[in-house]
Amino acid sequence: MSKTRIVFVHGVDGFGAAAWPAQHLLAGHYDCLFLKRTGFDAIEQPKATDFAADAQIVLNELGDGGHVVAHSQGAVAAMMAAVQRPDLIHSLILIEPLLLSLTAELPATAAYSTHLADLAARSHELSDEDYLAEFNTLMAVVPTTGVETSARVAARARLQAPSTDAPLHIIPGVPTTVITGGWEPLYEEVAEYLNATGARHIVHRNGHRPHDSSDGAALIEKLLEAAVAARLD
Repeated sequence: MSKTRIVFVHGVDGFGAAAWPAQHLLAGHYDCLFLKRTGFDAIEQPKATDFAADAQIVLNELGDGGHVVAHSQGAVAAMMAAVQRPDLIHSLILIEPLLLSLTAELPATAAYSTHLADLAARSHELSDEDYLAEFNTLMAVVPTTGVETSARVAARARLQAPSTDAPLHIIPGVPTTVITGGWEPLYEEVAEYLNATGARHIVHRNGHRPHDSSDGAALIEKLLEAAVAARLD
């Protein structure tokens, strides 16, 4: 019997398997695929955000279907894929989802968008280090050292489109769980919006990456076990 496919979609603070250090062991139970979204690569040059291409990457890797776990901006690709092919996505686990096209008119999202637009307007005035310092603060990124040069990371950051630009305005009919860290109104605002449309909302207090803690990793594993079991009922 083949293993259940689980597709992991990263945010902006890492890509591929490196973005999911606490989820590697799940590969012993599931067919785990750790994606790289458009422009996220250690060798190829950074590229501008392509929401549609990212959604297609998710769909391509799902094969005959599976479950999707997505973090931060990666939730955009996951949700867009679920809107296009809800038959392929058996469940969604969205961690601190940056689904701001859904909440563009709400207070925390509007304030965040203003700050991001201001940073974009001043981008040409800022050094790579200064730009990354502001970008990482806005995106709740904890920078890593020694993996890529700051110039390369800054070039990719400057190419990231605001999540409010994503062509995502409807909610897919897919069983969805949202996990937030309970620390930032922006992500709680998105989670409350999704909760009002039927998603389950769990607060697991560990900042922007609650899935990195041992308890957070155990929560992800438990949710996946339940989702897989539900498909067998």
